[in-house]
Amino acid sequence: MNDIRKPLLKRARITSFRLILFGFLALIMIGTFLLMLPVSSQAHQGTPFLDCLFTATSASCVTGLTVLDTGNHWSQFGKFIIFVMIQIGGLGVITMTIALVRLSGRKISIYQRSVVQDSLSVDHGGGVMKMISFIIRITLLFEGIGALLLMFPFCKEYGLIKGMTYAVFHAVSAFCNAGFDLFGNFQSLTSYVSDTYINLVVMTLIIFGGIGFYTWQDVKQHRFDIKNYTFQSKVILSVSFWLFLVPAIYFYCFEYTDLYGKERVLASLFQSVTCRTAGFNTADLAKLSNSASLISIILMLIGGCPGSTAGGMKTTTIAVLILSSISVFNQSETAHTKTRRISDNTVKAASAIFLLYMALFIFSAIFISSIEDLPLIDCLFETASAIGTVGITKGITTLVKVPTRIILIFLMFFGRVGCLTLIYAALPRVRKDPMKLPMGSINVG
Repeated sequence: MNDIRKPLLKRARITSFRLILFGFLALIMIGTFLLMLPVSSQAHQGTPFLDCLFTATSASCVTGLTVLDTGNHWSQFGKFIIFVMIQIGGLGVITMTIALVRLSGRKISIYQRSVVQDSLSVDHGGGVMKMISFIIRITLLFEGIGALLLMFPFCKEYGLIKGMTYAVFHAVSAFCNAGFDLFGNFQSLTSYVSDTYINLVVMTLIIFGGIGFYTWQDVKQHRFDIKNYTFQSKVILSVSFWLFLVPAIYFYCFEYTDLYGKERVLASLFQSVTCRTAGFNTADLAKLSNSASLISIILMLIGGCPGSTAGGMKTTTIAVLILSSISVFNQSETAHTKTRRISDNTVKAASAIFLLYMALFIFSAIFISSIEDLPLIDCLFETASAIGTVGITKGITTLVKVPTRIILIFLMFFGRVGCLTLIYAALPRVRKDPMKLPMGSINVG
Protein backbone atom coordinates (compact mmCIF):
# COMPACT_ATOMS: atom_id res chain seq x y z
CA MET A 1 0.00 0.00 0.00
CA ASN A 2 2.83 2.38 0.89
CA ASP A 3 4.58 1.60 -2.41
CA ILE A 4 1.47 2.67 -4.32
CA ARG A 5 1.04 5.92 -2.39
CA LYS A 6 4.65 7.10 -2.79
CA PRO A 7 4.52 7.95 -6.53
CA LEU A 8 1.12 9.61 -6.03
CA LEU A 9 2.50 11.80 -3.26
CA LYS A 10 5.58 12.58 -5.32
CA ARG A 11 3.40 13.67 -8.24
CA ALA A 12 1.22 15.74 -5.94
CA ARG A 13 4.25 17.83 -5.03
CA ILE A 14 4.75 18.69 -8.70
CA THR A 15 2.20 21.48 -8.91
CA SER A 16 0.76 22.60 -12.22
CA PHE A 17 2.74 25.84 -11.92
CA ARG A 18 6.00 23.91 -11.61
CA LEU A 19 5.05 21.73 -14.56
CA ILE A 20 4.47 24.84 -16.70
CA LEU A 21 7.82 26.21 -15.53
CA PHE A 22 9.66 22.95 -16.25
CA GLY A 23 7.94 22.67 -19.62
CA PHE A 24 9.33 25.99 -20.81
CA LEU A 25 12.76 25.18 -19.32
CA ALA A 26 12.79 21.85 -21.17
CA LEU A 27 11.85 23.52 -24.46
CA ILE A 28 14.62 26.10 -24.00
CA MET A 29 17.29 23.54 -23.13
CA ILE A 30 16.36 21.21 -26.01
CA GLY A 31 16.40 24.17 -28.39
CA THR A 32 19.76 25.31 -27.01
CA PHE A 33 21.28 21.87 -27.55
CA LEU A 34 19.98 21.65 -31.14
CA LEU A 35 21.21 25.16 -31.99
CA MET A 36 24.68 24.28 -30.67
CA LEU A 37 25.03 21.55 -33.29
CA PRO A 38 27.30 22.43 -36.25
CA VAL A 39 24.45 21.65 -38.64
CA SER A 40 22.46 24.57 -37.18
CA SER A 41 24.85 27.29 -38.40
CA GLN A 42 25.63 28.26 -41.98
CA ALA A 43 29.34 27.96 -41.23
CA HIS A 44 28.75 24.37 -40.03
CA GLN A 45 30.55 25.18 -36.79
CA GLY A 46 29.27 24.93 -33.25
CA THR A 47 27.74 28.10 -31.83
CA PRO A 48 28.69 29.14 -28.24
CA PHE A 49 26.36 27.93 -25.50
CA LEU A 50 25.32 31.38 -24.22
CA ASP A 51 24.44 32.61 -27.72
CA CYS A 52 22.32 29.50 -28.29
CA LEU A 53 20.70 29.81 -24.87
CA PHE A 54 19.84 33.45 -25.55
CA THR A 55 18.35 32.59 -28.96
CA ALA A 56 16.42 29.57 -27.65
CA THR A 57 14.99 31.59 -24.75
CA SER A 58 14.02 34.44 -27.06
CA ALA A 59 12.31 32.06 -29.50
CA SER A 60 10.58 29.93 -26.86
CA CYS A 61 9.41 33.03 -25.00
CA VAL A 62 8.39 34.65 -28.33
CA THR A 63 10.47 37.74 -27.63
CA GLY A 64 12.62 38.44 -30.68
CA LEU A 65 15.77 39.84 -29.07
CA THR A 66 18.80 38.31 -30.78
CA VAL A 67 22.54 38.37 -30.31
CA LEU A 68 23.14 36.66 -33.67
CA ASP A 69 21.77 37.61 -37.08
CA THR A 70 18.95 35.11 -37.61
CA GLY A 71 18.97 35.43 -41.38
CA ASN A 72 22.74 35.12 -41.89
CA HIS A 73 24.04 33.01 -39.00
CA TRP A 74 21.66 30.07 -38.85
CA SER A 75 21.33 27.35 -41.46
CA GLN A 76 17.98 26.11 -42.76
CA PHE A 77 17.98 23.52 -39.98
CA GLY A 78 18.71 26.18 -37.35
CA LYS A 79 15.96 28.43 -38.70
CA PHE A 80 13.54 25.49 -38.59
CA ILE A 81 14.39 24.85 -34.93
CA ILE A 82 13.75 28.54 -34.16
CA PHE A 83 10.47 28.33 -36.10
CA VAL A 84 9.30 25.31 -34.08
CA MET A 85 10.23 26.97 -30.78
CA ILE A 86 8.30 30.10 -31.77
CA GLN A 87 5.21 28.06 -32.58
CA ILE A 88 5.35 25.99 -29.39
CA GLY A 89 6.23 29.00 -27.26
CA GLY A 90 3.43 31.07 -28.76
CA LEU A 91 0.74 28.50 -28.09
CA GLY A 92 2.22 27.37 -24.78
CA VAL A 93 4.19 24.23 -24.01
CA ILE A 94 1.38 22.62 -22.03
CA THR A 95 -1.22 23.35 -24.71
CA MET A 96 0.93 21.75 -27.41
CA THR A 97 1.81 18.75 -25.23
CA ILE A 98 -1.79 17.99 -24.28
CA ALA A 99 -2.87 18.43 -27.92
CA LEU A 100 -0.28 15.85 -29.02
CA VAL A 101 -1.35 13.46 -26.26
CA ARG A 102 -4.96 13.80 -27.39
CA LEU A 103 -4.03 13.20 -31.02
CA SER A 104 -2.28 9.97 -30.01
CA GLY A 105 -5.61 8.66 -28.75
CA ARG A 106 -4.79 8.72 -25.05
CA LYS A 107 -7.26 10.10 -22.50
CA ILE A 108 -6.52 13.26 -20.57
CA SER A 109 -6.43 12.73 -16.82
CA ILE A 110 -7.93 15.05 -14.20
CA TYR A 111 -4.41 16.07 -13.18
CA GLN A 112 -3.53 16.99 -16.77
CA ARG A 113 -6.75 19.00 -17.08
CA SER A 114 -5.77 20.90 -13.95
CA VAL A 115 -2.38 21.71 -15.46
CA VAL A 116 -4.00 22.97 -18.67
CA GLN A 117 -6.45 25.00 -16.61
CA ASP A 118 -3.60 26.84 -14.88
CA SER A 119 -1.65 27.15 -18.13
CA LEU A 120 -4.58 28.81 -19.89
CA SER A 121 -5.57 30.84 -16.80
CA VAL A 122 -9.17 29.62 -16.81
CA ASP A 123 -11.37 29.36 -13.73
CA HIS A 124 -12.95 26.04 -14.61
CA GLY A 125 -11.84 22.87 -16.35
CA GLY A 126 -15.13 21.92 -18.00
CA GLY A 127 -14.29 23.17 -21.47
CA VAL A 128 -10.50 22.88 -21.36
CA MET A 129 -10.15 20.39 -24.20
CA LYS A 130 -12.61 22.29 -26.38
CA MET A 131 -10.62 25.44 -25.69
CA ILE A 132 -7.35 23.76 -26.73
CA SER A 133 -8.97 22.53 -29.93
CA PHE A 134 -10.26 26.04 -30.64
CA ILE A 135 -6.81 27.56 -29.96
CA ILE A 136 -5.10 25.17 -32.39
CA ARG A 137 -7.71 25.72 -35.11
CA ILE A 138 -7.82 29.51 -34.85
CA THR A 139 -4.01 29.68 -34.82
CA LEU A 140 -3.63 27.54 -37.92
CA LEU A 141 -6.38 29.52 -39.64
CA PHE A 142 -4.86 32.96 -39.05
CA GLU A 143 -1.28 31.80 -39.68
CA GLY A 144 -2.37 30.04 -42.86
CA ILE A 145 -4.23 33.08 -44.20
CA GLY A 146 -1.33 35.34 -43.21
CA ALA A 147 1.20 33.09 -44.95
CA LEU A 148 -0.95 32.97 -48.08
CA LEU A 149 -1.23 36.76 -48.18
CA LEU A 150 2.51 37.25 -47.67
CA MET A 151 3.37 34.74 -50.39
CA PHE A 152 2.37 37.14 -53.15
CA PRO A 153 4.93 39.89 -52.45
CA PHE A 154 7.63 37.55 -51.07
CA CYS A 155 7.48 35.06 -53.95
CA LYS A 156 7.65 37.95 -56.39
CA GLU A 157 10.74 39.35 -54.64
CA TYR A 158 12.60 36.20 -53.54
CA GLY A 159 11.36 33.44 -55.86
CA LEU A 160 8.88 30.63 -55.24
CA ILE A 161 10.61 28.42 -52.65
CA LYS A 162 12.32 31.17 -50.66
CA GLY A 163 9.24 33.36 -50.88
CA MET A 164 6.97 30.62 -49.52
CA THR A 165 9.44 29.92 -46.70
CA TYR A 166 9.61 33.59 -45.80
CA ALA A 167 5.83 33.91 -45.91
CA VAL A 168 5.20 30.99 -43.54
CA PHE A 169 7.99 31.96 -41.13
CA HIS A 170 6.99 35.61 -40.82
CA ALA A 171 3.27 34.84 -40.60
CA VAL A 172 3.91 32.54 -37.63
CA SER A 173 6.40 34.99 -36.12
CA ALA A 174 3.89 37.84 -36.41
CA PHE A 175 0.86 35.94 -35.07
CA CYS A 176 2.89 34.52 -32.17
CA ASN A 177 4.19 38.06 -31.50
CA ALA A 178 7.77 36.76 -31.77
CA GLY A 179 9.43 39.34 -34.00
CA PHE A 180 12.04 37.01 -35.53
CA ASP A 181 12.83 37.71 -39.18
CA LEU A 182 14.95 36.11 -41.90
CA PHE A 183 15.93 39.22 -43.86
CA GLY A 184 19.42 39.43 -42.36
CA ASN A 185 21.58 42.26 -41.03
CA PHE A 186 19.11 42.89 -38.19
CA GLN A 187 16.98 44.98 -40.56
CA SER A 188 13.59 43.49 -39.63
CA LEU A 189 10.92 45.14 -41.84
CA THR A 190 12.69 48.47 -42.33
CA SER A 191 12.86 47.96 -46.10
CA TYR A 192 9.04 47.72 -46.19
CA VAL A 193 8.26 50.95 -44.33
CA SER A 194 6.34 52.29 -47.35
CA ASP A 195 4.72 48.97 -48.36
CA THR A 196 1.07 49.34 -47.32
CA TYR A 197 0.17 45.73 -48.12
CA ILE A 198 2.90 44.07 -45.99
CA ASN A 199 2.41 46.58 -43.17
CA LEU A 200 -1.32 45.88 -42.96
CA VAL A 201 -0.93 42.08 -43.13
CA VAL A 202 1.76 41.97 -40.44
CA MET A 203 -0.04 44.46 -38.18
CA THR A 204 -3.28 42.46 -38.48
CA LEU A 205 -1.52 39.23 -37.53
CA ILE A 206 0.12 40.92 -34.54
CA ILE A 207 -3.20 42.32 -33.31
CA PHE A 208 -5.07 39.04 -33.88
CA GLY A 209 -2.42 37.07 -32.01
CA GLY A 210 -2.22 39.53 -29.12
CA ILE A 211 -5.93 40.07 -28.54
CA GLY A 212 -6.46 36.70 -26.86
CA PHE A 213 -8.16 33.41 -27.72
CA TYR A 214 -11.00 34.03 -25.24
CA THR A 215 -11.94 37.18 -27.13
CA TRP A 216 -11.90 35.23 -30.38
CA GLN A 217 -14.19 32.66 -28.77
CA ASP A 218 -16.63 35.49 -28.06
CA VAL A 219 -16.35 36.65 -31.66
CA LYS A 220 -17.10 33.11 -32.84
CA GLN A 221 -20.16 32.77 -30.61
CA HIS A 222 -21.64 36.27 -30.86
CA ARG A 223 -20.12 37.63 -34.09
CA PHE A 224 -20.26 41.43 -33.90
CA ASP A 225 -22.89 41.61 -31.14
CA ILE A 226 -20.46 43.11 -28.62
CA LYS A 227 -23.21 43.53 -25.99
CA ASN A 228 -23.22 39.76 -25.46
CA TYR A 229 -19.43 39.49 -25.09
CA THR A 230 -18.01 38.55 -21.71
CA PHE A 231 -16.99 41.34 -19.36
CA GLN A 232 -13.30 40.50 -19.89
CA SER A 233 -13.59 40.68 -23.69
CA LYS A 234 -15.26 44.10 -23.47
CA VAL A 235 -12.45 45.38 -21.26
CA ILE A 236 -9.81 43.91 -23.58
CA LEU A 237 -11.30 45.46 -26.73
CA SER A 238 -11.78 48.85 -25.09
CA VAL A 239 -8.28 49.09 -23.61
CA SER A 240 -6.65 47.68 -26.77
CA PHE A 241 -8.40 50.26 -28.94
CA TRP A 242 -7.14 53.23 -26.90
CA LEU A 243 -3.64 51.76 -26.55
CA PHE A 244 -3.51 51.52 -30.33
CA LEU A 245 -5.04 54.88 -31.23
CA VAL A 246 -3.49 57.34 -28.77
CA PRO A 247 0.19 56.31 -29.24
CA ALA A 248 -0.27 56.18 -33.02
CA ILE A 249 -1.50 59.79 -33.01
CA TYR A 250 1.45 60.85 -30.85
CA PHE A 251 4.00 59.09 -33.07
CA TYR A 252 2.50 60.72 -36.15
CA CYS A 253 2.41 64.24 -34.67
CA PHE A 254 5.74 64.34 -32.87
CA GLU A 255 7.89 61.51 -34.23
CA TYR A 256 9.10 60.29 -37.64
CA THR A 257 9.49 63.85 -38.90
CA ASP A 258 11.94 62.54 -41.51
CA LEU A 259 9.13 60.55 -43.14
CA TYR A 260 6.30 62.00 -45.20
CA GLY A 261 2.79 61.09 -46.30
CA LYS A 262 1.99 57.40 -46.39
CA GLU A 263 5.32 56.35 -44.88
CA ARG A 264 4.77 58.50 -41.80
CA VAL A 265 1.25 57.13 -41.28
CA LEU A 266 2.36 53.52 -41.67
CA ALA A 267 5.40 53.95 -39.42
CA SER A 268 3.26 55.54 -36.69
CA LEU A 269 0.63 52.81 -36.84
CA PHE A 270 3.22 50.05 -36.92
CA GLN A 271 5.16 51.43 -33.94
CA SER A 272 1.96 51.60 -31.90
CA VAL A 273 1.16 47.97 -32.76
CA THR A 274 4.61 46.39 -32.54
CA CYS A 275 5.30 47.73 -29.05
CA ARG A 276 2.51 45.47 -27.82
CA THR A 277 5.04 42.56 -27.73
CA ALA A 278 5.45 42.00 -31.49
CA GLY A 279 9.16 42.70 -32.01
CA PHE A 280 9.20 43.80 -35.65
CA ASN A 281 10.12 47.33 -36.64
CA THR A 282 9.81 49.33 -39.85
CA ALA A 283 11.77 52.39 -38.69
CA ASP A 284 15.16 52.91 -37.05
CA LEU A 285 14.41 52.70 -33.31
CA ALA A 286 17.79 54.20 -32.40
CA LYS A 287 16.47 57.52 -33.71
CA LEU A 288 13.49 57.61 -31.34
CA SER A 289 13.36 60.62 -29.05
CA ASN A 290 13.33 60.13 -25.29
CA SER A 291 9.61 60.91 -25.18
CA ALA A 292 8.80 58.36 -27.88
CA SER A 293 11.08 55.84 -26.18
CA LEU A 294 9.21 56.31 -22.90
CA ILE A 295 5.83 55.82 -24.58
CA SER A 296 7.18 52.69 -26.28
CA ILE A 297 8.44 51.42 -22.92
CA ILE A 298 4.99 51.87 -21.35
CA LEU A 299 3.35 50.00 -24.23
CA MET A 300 5.92 47.18 -23.99
CA LEU A 301 5.33 46.75 -20.27
CA ILE A 302 1.55 46.62 -20.73
CA GLY A 303 1.85 44.11 -23.56
CA GLY A 304 -1.02 42.10 -24.98
CA CYS A 305 -4.09 40.40 -23.56
CA PRO A 306 -4.52 37.35 -21.31
CA GLY A 307 -4.85 34.02 -23.07
CA SER A 308 -2.94 35.28 -26.11
CA THR A 309 0.46 34.76 -27.72
CA ALA A 310 1.61 38.12 -26.35
CA GLY A 311 3.50 38.89 -23.14
CA GLY A 312 3.67 41.85 -20.80
CA MET A 313 1.61 42.69 -17.71
CA LYS A 314 -1.51 42.42 -19.90
CA THR A 315 -4.17 44.99 -20.72
CA THR A 316 -6.56 43.63 -18.09
CA THR A 317 -3.99 44.19 -15.33
CA ILE A 318 -3.72 47.87 -16.22
CA ALA A 319 -7.50 48.15 -16.54
CA VAL A 320 -8.00 46.71 -13.04
CA LEU A 321 -5.38 49.07 -11.56
CA ILE A 322 -7.02 52.09 -13.22
CA LEU A 323 -10.47 51.06 -11.96
CA SER A 324 -9.04 50.51 -8.49
CA SER A 325 -7.48 53.98 -8.52
CA ILE A 326 -10.74 55.55 -9.70
CA SER A 327 -12.58 53.83 -6.85
CA VAL A 328 -10.12 55.41 -4.38
CA PHE A 329 -10.63 58.85 -5.94
CA ASN A 330 -14.42 58.41 -5.74
CA GLN A 331 -14.15 57.05 -2.17
CA SER A 332 -15.86 53.84 -3.28
CA GLU A 333 -15.36 50.61 -1.33
CA THR A 334 -14.71 48.44 -4.42
CA ALA A 335 -13.31 48.83 -7.92
CA HIS A 336 -16.09 48.68 -10.48
CA THR A 337 -17.38 49.73 -13.87
CA LYS A 338 -20.94 50.84 -14.58
CA THR A 339 -22.16 47.22 -14.65
CA ARG A 340 -19.57 45.04 -12.91
CA ARG A 341 -17.65 44.94 -9.62
CA ILE A 342 -13.99 43.80 -9.52
CA SER A 343 -13.11 41.34 -6.76
CA ASP A 344 -10.52 42.28 -4.14
CA ASN A 345 -8.44 39.21 -5.06
CA THR A 346 -8.23 40.42 -8.67
CA VAL A 347 -7.11 43.87 -7.52
CA LYS A 348 -4.46 42.34 -5.24
CA ALA A 349 -3.19 40.08 -8.03
CA ALA A 350 -2.98 43.03 -10.44
CA SER A 351 -1.07 45.07 -7.85
CA ALA A 352 1.38 42.22 -7.22
CA ILE A 353 2.00 41.74 -10.95
CA PHE A 354 2.55 45.46 -11.46
CA LEU A 355 4.98 45.69 -8.53
CA LEU A 356 7.03 42.68 -9.64
CA TYR A 357 7.25 43.83 -13.25
CA MET A 358 8.23 47.37 -12.34
CA ALA A 359 10.82 46.28 -9.78
CA LEU A 360 12.55 43.85 -12.14
CA PHE A 361 12.30 46.22 -15.10
CA ILE A 362 13.79 49.23 -13.27
CA PHE A 363 16.49 47.53 -11.19
CA SER A 364 17.67 45.43 -14.14
CA ALA A 365 17.99 48.58 -16.26
CA ILE A 366 19.94 50.38 -13.53
CA PHE A 367 22.31 47.42 -13.17
CA ILE A 368 22.83 47.11 -16.93
CA SER A 369 23.42 50.84 -17.28
CA SER A 370 26.08 50.67 -14.56
CA ILE A 371 28.04 47.72 -15.93
CA GLU A 372 27.68 48.64 -19.61
CA ASP A 373 28.10 52.42 -19.20
CA LEU A 374 25.07 53.04 -21.42
CA PRO A 375 22.32 55.70 -21.19
CA LEU A 376 19.63 54.66 -18.72
CA ILE A 377 16.80 55.31 -21.20
CA ASP A 378 18.33 52.80 -23.64
CA CYS A 379 18.70 50.23 -20.87
CA LEU A 380 15.11 50.80 -19.74
CA PHE A 381 14.03 50.28 -23.36
CA GLU A 382 15.97 46.99 -23.50
CA THR A 383 14.72 45.58 -20.20
CA ALA A 384 11.12 46.56 -21.04
CA SER A 385 11.51 44.79 -24.38
CA ALA A 386 12.81 41.66 -22.63
CA ILE A 387 10.36 41.42 -19.73
CA GLY A 388 7.47 42.37 -22.02
CA THR A 389 8.64 39.69 -24.52
CA VAL A 390 8.58 42.34 -27.24
CA GLY A 391 11.95 42.04 -28.95
CA ILE A 392 12.51 45.51 -30.39
CA THR A 393 15.87 47.03 -29.54
CA LYS A 394 17.92 50.17 -29.98
CA GLY A 395 20.81 48.04 -31.17
CA ILE A 396 22.61 47.34 -27.90
CA THR A 397 21.69 43.63 -27.49
CA THR A 398 24.56 42.39 -29.63
CA LEU A 399 27.08 44.59 -27.83
CA VAL A 400 26.41 43.81 -24.18
CA LYS A 401 28.53 41.67 -21.85
CA VAL A 402 27.78 38.23 -20.41
CA PRO A 403 26.10 39.44 -17.15
CA THR A 404 23.71 41.61 -19.15
CA ARG A 405 22.83 38.74 -21.47
CA ILE A 406 22.04 36.54 -18.48
CA ILE A 407 19.79 39.25 -17.04
CA LEU A 408 17.95 39.60 -20.36
CA ILE A 409 17.53 35.81 -20.58
CA PHE A 410 15.93 35.76 -17.14
CA LEU A 411 13.67 38.72 -17.97
CA MET A 412 12.46 37.05 -21.18
CA PHE A 413 11.72 33.83 -19.31
CA PHE A 414 9.99 35.71 -16.49
CA GLY A 415 7.89 37.70 -18.94
CA ARG A 416 6.66 34.66 -20.86
CA VAL A 417 6.03 32.23 -18.00
CA GLY A 418 4.36 34.92 -15.95
CA CYS A 419 5.34 36.34 -12.61
CA LEU A 420 2.61 34.64 -10.58
CA THR A 421 3.38 31.26 -12.17
CA LEU A 422 7.06 31.71 -11.35
CA ILE A 423 6.33 32.74 -7.75
CA TYR A 424 3.80 29.95 -7.16
CA ALA A 425 6.22 27.41 -8.64
CA ALA A 426 9.18 28.61 -6.56
CA LEU A 427 7.45 29.01 -3.19
CA PRO A 428 5.85 26.18 -1.22
CA ARG A 429 2.09 26.23 -0.98
CA VAL A 430 1.09 27.95 2.25
CA ARG A 431 -2.14 26.91 3.95
CA LYS A 432 -4.52 29.72 4.74
CA ASP A 433 -4.69 30.61 8.41
CA PRO A 434 -8.33 30.47 9.55
CA MET A 435 -7.53 32.95 12.33
CA LYS A 436 -7.89 36.62 11.45
CA LEU A 437 -5.18 38.90 12.78
CA PRO A 438 -5.99 42.22 14.45
CA MET A 439 -6.36 45.12 12.03
CA GLY A 440 -3.31 47.40 11.76
CA SER A 441 -3.68 51.06 10.86
CA ILE A 442 -1.30 52.61 8.31
CA ASN A 443 -1.66 56.03 6.73
CA VAL A 444 -0.75 56.19 3.02
CA GLY A 445 -0.43 59.09 0.61
